Amino acid sequence: MRTEHSVGPPLWLLLELTYRCPLHCVFCYNPTDLAANGAELPTGEWLRVLREARALGAVQLGLSGGEPLVRTDLETIVAEAHGLGFYVNLITSGVGLTEERIAALKNAGLDHIQLSFQDSSRELNDFLSSTRTFELKARVAALIRKYDYPMVLNVVLHRLNIDHVGEILAMAERMGAQYVELANTQYYGWAWLNRAHLLPSRAQLERAEEVTRRVRERVGAAMRIYFVVPDYFETRPKACMNGLGSVFLAVTPDGSALPCHAARMLPGLTFPNVREQDLRAIWYESAAFNHFRGDEWMKEPCRSCPEKQRDFGGCRCQAYLLTGDPAAADPVCELSPHHALVTAAVEQAERAVAGAGGGRGAALTFRDHRISIPVVVEGR
Repeated sequence: MRTEHSVGPPLWLLLELTYRCPLHCVFCYNPTDLAANGAELPTGEWLRVLREARALGAVQLGLSGGEPLVRTDLETIVAEAHGLGFYVNLITSGVGLTEERIAALKNAGLDHIQLSFQDSSRELNDFLSSTRTFELKARVAALIRKYDYPMVLNVVLHRLNIDHVGEILAMAERMGAQYVELANTQYYGWAWLNRAHLLPSRAQLERAEEVTRRVRERVGAAMRIYFVVPDYFETRPKACMNGLGSVFLAVTPDGSALPCHAARMLPGLTFPNVREQDLRAIWYESAAFNHFRGDEWMKEPCRSCPEKQRDFGGCRCQAYLLTGDPAAADPVCELSPHHALVTAAVEQAERAVAGAGGGRGAALTFRDHRISIPVVVEGR
């Protein structure tokens, strides 16, 4: 069992209030077994979770989904979080954010809104989400500015839209965005199912980085642009969540507590539920949160690597999806014996872009809350 002296508090709390969502994005990070999840926590349970998390030392709160605006108690949850002293960030598609609701959320104490777009064009934005929401999102962006929130846009990049980075940034400028996150797809959930159609080529990535660099130089501090490079093009893994069980705690709609938003896929671990245990016991005492703390779980080459205190072996979910072993070195690392799995995926993307122009295919699987798709692990 870990104690307060050996493990710090969960500074960053993510409440995934619901998996319900009006969008059907092909890159959604929600689990692919959506239909197998239990009932959502009621309001009172979410408020208790907030109180317990704040007592543990959590300070940063993200409210996400699915689409959190489908919860009619969102304003109540925001007001409780604000009263407890959290910095409260709403992560939304914008669907459901009317002027009445944004005014109520402002009054409740909401600090920050992150609005997602799928592309700069109506056609591709609506295709990727299987909805007609482009104009709606533009109206929501205007509301965010009207109510004096920082204008924060998030666009997930992949093969189908990465060549539009210049147009996406021009759209962000027109909307008065102060912050833009160009987040290259991380391949979990529905994005994992669609990886063969979403992973860009290296040339696409380099062009997008160059366009981003030029726009940064031109706009300066007027618009902060963050370009998150996809793991598959790196030679060293990211320090995923600063190490599992270090600073991040997620609670899913049915109350499962996770050390990262995708961790429920990891085999051999039983994740605790906030319906049955308080957060202090979950954070410090549960086997699932303690399993990947420290370095005792590591295998070679991570165990003897001088970088292990910096990258913590990389992403456990990525290691599992690519190799079938959640304790393996993240195959993104060039020292991993499984690194060829990553280079092969990139080579496949190169061939697809060169041979088919990277176009849309009927084989794309759109997110659907009514179905459950089992995880297929690449290394098996």
